[in-house]
Amino acid sequence: MTRRNIELLLLVIAAPLVIVLFAMMVVTGGQELSFNTLGVPIGIFAAFVIAHLAVRKLAPEADPALLPITFALSGIGIAFVTRLAPDLASRQLLWLFAGVACMVVVLAVVRNLDKLAHYKYTLMIAGVLLLLAPMLPVVGTEINGSRLWLQVGSFSFQPGEIAKICIVLFLAAYLAQNREMLSVFTWDVGPFRLPSLPTLIPLLVMWALAFVIVVLEKDLGSALVLFTVFLVMLYVATGKKLYVAVGALLAGAAAVVLWMGFTHVQQRVDIWLDPFADASGAGYQVVQGIYSMADGGLFGVGIGRGMADLIPYVENDFIFAAIAEETGLLGAAGVLLLFLCFAIRGILTAARAKSDVSSFTAAGLTSIIVLQAFIIVGGVTRLIPLTGITLPFVSQGGSSLLAGFIILGLLLRCGDEGTGLGKEMASATSTFSANSVLGRVSLGKNLTGAIIVFSVMFALLVANITMIMVVQAKDYQSMPGNGHTLARESQTERGTISTYDGVVLAQSVKGDDGSYTRLYPAGELASHVVGYASERFGTSGIEAAYNDTLKGQENYATWTDAINSLAGVSTPGNDVALTLNSKIQQAAQDALAGYTGACVVMDPETGAVLALASSPTYDASAIEDLLAAASSSDSDSSALFNRATQAVYAPGSTFKMVTLATALEDGVAEEDTTFNSPGSMEIGNAKVTNFDERAYGTITLARATELSSNTVFGQLGELMGPERLVAGAEDFGFNQDIDFDLPLSTSLMPDPEDMTTWETAWAAAGEPVGESRTASHPSPAGPQATVLEMALVGCAIANDGTIMQPYLVDGVYNANGERSFTAKPAKLMQAVTASTAQRTLEVLKGVVSRGTGAEAAIPGITVAGKTGTAESAGKQDSSWFVGVAPAESPRVVVAITLEEVGKSASADAQARLVLQTALSVQGVL
Repeated sequence: MTRRNIELLLLVIAAPLVIVLFAMMVVTGGQELSFNTLGVPIGIFAAFVIAHLAVRKLAPEADPALLPITFALSGIGIAFVTRLAPDLASRQLLWLFAGVACMVVVLAVVRNLDKLAHYKYTLMIAGVLLLLAPMLPVVGTEINGSRLWLQVGSFSFQPGEIAKICIVLFLAAYLAQNREMLSVFTWDVGPFRLPSLPTLIPLLVMWALAFVIVVLEKDLGSALVLFTVFLVMLYVATGKKLYVAVGALLAGAAAVVLWMGFTHVQQRVDIWLDPFADASGAGYQVVQGIYSMADGGLFGVGIGRGMADLIPYVENDFIFAAIAEETGLLGAAGVLLLFLCFAIRGILTAARAKSDVSSFTAAGLTSIIVLQAFIIVGGVTRLIPLTGITLPFVSQGGSSLLAGFIILGLLLRCGDEGTGLGKEMASATSTFSANSVLGRVSLGKNLTGAIIVFSVMFALLVANITMIMVVQAKDYQSMPGNGHTLARESQTERGTISTYDGVVLAQSVKGDDGSYTRLYPAGELASHVVGYASERFGTSGIEAAYNDTLKGQENYATWTDAINSLAGVSTPGNDVALTLNSKIQQAAQDALAGYTGACVVMDPETGAVLALASSPTYDASAIEDLLAAASSSDSDSSALFNRATQAVYAPGSTFKMVTLATALEDGVAEEDTTFNSPGSMEIGNAKVTNFDERAYGTITLARATELSSNTVFGQLGELMGPERLVAGAEDFGFNQDIDFDLPLSTSLMPDPEDMTTWETAWAAAGEPVGESRTASHPSPAGPQATVLEMALVGCAIANDGTIMQPYLVDGVYNANGERSFTAKPAKLMQAVTASTAQRTLEVLKGVVSRGTGAEAAIPGITVAGKTGTAESAGKQDSSWFVGVAPAESPRVVVAITLEEVGKSASADAQARLVLQTALSVQGVL
C-alpha cells in the first residue's frame, strides 16, 4: 500500500472519533442527530480529504501519519471549543479551514528547503521582528498581563507563533552550515575543552532573546519553547550533551533572576507549589482545573456533562482539563498518545530527510509542537509551573492553529524530500560528507536520543494525570472548597440520618430550582454525632464518615443500586439509622446542660452507643452561620469540639476500676487485703494525698475503692509496678487505636521505663503527674482518657471482662427501604477474665450503696459505679462518674465528666438522670 493510501485509510479511521464526539454533544444538548447537526465534523473531514488530495499531488512521499494525527487533534479541538465557547466555534472553524489552505500553499510554494536556507538571515530578522512586534505602540496589545498580540479593529493576531517557525528555519540552515564547527571543541579552559567562543555566540543570543521575551512581553511559555527547541536542534546537529548542560544552567540562572526580579514569575511559582493557598484568587484557574480532572476518573463524566466551563479561559489554556474531565483518563491519555505519535512521525521524518537542512527543520518544528503540548499540559496538571501557551491544534486560537498547519506543511515537505536509508547506503559508496551514511548514522543516534526524551516527557504526563484522576481523585473531590463535587451533590437527594427510634436528624429538601438543601430538623439533638454537610465547609461527623453511603455510592441494597451507581444514573442516597436513642440522647444532653463536659451511654453486651453528647453543643440547623463565625480568628468555636471522643482528660479515680481489676487479675491483692490509709504519705520520696487529705485508718481494698482512697491505691500501684499497671491499662484499650465511626483520640499511658515510683502511685489513682514528652520522659503523661474510653472500661466490667467493638450505625437502607447493612456486634478485646470482672463489679456496687457514688443510686435498681475527681493545679476539680445498671444483669453503662465544677456539681448525680431514662426506655424501670 502506498504512503498516500495509508494516509487516506488513517483519515477514514479517525473520522468516526471526531463525528462521535460531535454526536455525543448533540445528544447531550437535546438535539436530534441529522446531517445538519453533524455538518461541522463532516465539513472538517471533507477539508482534510481535500488536503490529502493536495498532499497526494504535491508531496507524494511525505509521511502518511502526520495528516491523520492532525485531523484527530483538530477535530477534538473544534468539538471541545464548540462545547466550551460556542460563540467562538465558528471563528475557530474558519481558522481551521484557513490553516488547511495555508498548509497546501506551503506545499505548493516551498518545493526545496535547501533553497529556502539561502535566506536564513532574512528569516532570522523576520522572526525577531515578529517576536518584538507586539511592543509596537497602538497596534501592540496586552491581554491578561502578556503583550503578545497585534490588534487592528476587531482582528487580532499573535505574531510570535509565526516567529517560532522563522527562527527554526534560520537555526536549521545555520546548524547545517556550521555543524562540523559546532561539533569540534577547540577552546581549552583549565581541564575542560569547550567550543570556540564564536560558536557559542548563537547559544548566548538565543538565551538572551528568550530572556528579553520574558522581560518585555511577560511570555514565559514562548520563551521556554523557543530556548528548548534551540537546545534540541543543537543536540540533534552535534550530539554534544555539553550544549544541553550549559543551556540548562543558563536557563536555571535566568529562572532564578526572573523569580527574584519579577512578581508575575514569583506568582506563577507560588501557584505551582500550592494553588490551594489562594484557591479563590490567584490559584483559582489551576484549582478548578484539578477539580475537573479529578471528577473525570477513568472513563469521564460524559461529553457535555462536565463543569470545566467554571475554569477561566478553559477553551485556551485549560482545554486539556475539560477533555480529561469529560473523556476520563483514557481519553486524556489518548490525546497525549496522539501528540507522542506526532513526535515519533516527526522525528522519523527528520531521520529520513535527504539533507541536514530538512532534517534539522523537521526536528525543530516537531519540537515546537511536542514542547508546547508538554508545557501546557504539564502546567495544567501541576507537573511544572503554568505558562500561558496553547495546546497545538486543540486550543481555541487562530494564530496557534494557523502556525500549526504551516508546521505540518513544512514537515510534509521535509518528508517528501526524504531519501530513505536504502538510497543513503547506495550513495555512501561514492560520497563521503556530512550527509553521508556515517553522518546520517550519527544523526540517527541523536534523533533517537531526542525521541527517548520526548517519550519520557509524555510518560511523566500520563503518570501525573493518573495521580490526579485516579489515585488522588477522592482527596480532591472531598476538599471543602470543591464546588464541582458540591454542585453535583446538590442535584442528588442525600440520604437521611435518623436515630434508632426514628427521629430524623438530617435530611435533604428539594428547592424550586431542583437542587437539594441539607436540613437538620432536630436542632441540637446529637449534633456532634451527625456533624454537617456544607457546600462551603465540607463534612464532619457521620456526614463525613458515611459520606459515600449517604450519596448512594456505597452499601448498595440491590444489584440495581450498584449498576445505577456505576452507570452514573442519579438515584437518592442511602438512609443511615444510628444506634442512638433520641430519649437517652436528650437525657445525656440535659445532664450536661450548663456545664462543659461529655457523656457516653453504651450497651455493654453489643457495643452499641445509645447516646454520645458533648457540651457546649450547637444547633445544627444554624451550622452554616456557626461555621462562618468559627472561621474568623476572634470567634469561639469550642461548641464544635466533640469532647466525648476528641478530648483526653485525667480520668481521676474512675481509673481505679482499671487498677483494681488488674490487681485482682494478677493476684497482687484481694478485695479484703488491708492497707493503711493516712490522709497523706510519701511514696517514691514524694507525697500522695487523699481528697482533702482525709485519713481512713486501716481499711480493705474494697473499702478503699468505695471511699476512693488515693493513698491506698498509690501503695497498690507501687506493689503492681509500672509494667503491670500499664499492661493492665492497655488491656482495657489505653494506648490502642480503636476503630470508631467518629474521629477518636487515643487514650494514653506512659512508657513503664519512664515512670518513677511516685508517678506510678499517682497513675494507679488516676492522676497523670509525670512529665510529658520531655527528654527525660519521652512518653506522654498518663493516664489520659476519652470519655468513650472510660465507657469501654465500664463495659468490660459489666460484660464479663469483654469489650465489644463500639459502633454508632445500626443499619443502612436504600430509598425503597431495603436494608443493605446491619451492624453485627463484634468482640474488640478481652480486658480481664469473667470472674475478675464479676469481683470488680461487686466492689463497685459498694461505691454507690455506701461510698462516694451515693448520688447515683436509683430506688429499686442496683447501680455499680466509680466516681472520680480530676485535680488540676490552679483550676477547680473536674467531676467524673462511670456507672453500670442494673448491676445484676447490666444493660447500660454511662460515663460522664463535668469540667472544672469543683464542689458545685457532681457527675454521679447527673449520671443518675441519664441512667433512669435509659432504663426506662429499655423497660427496666
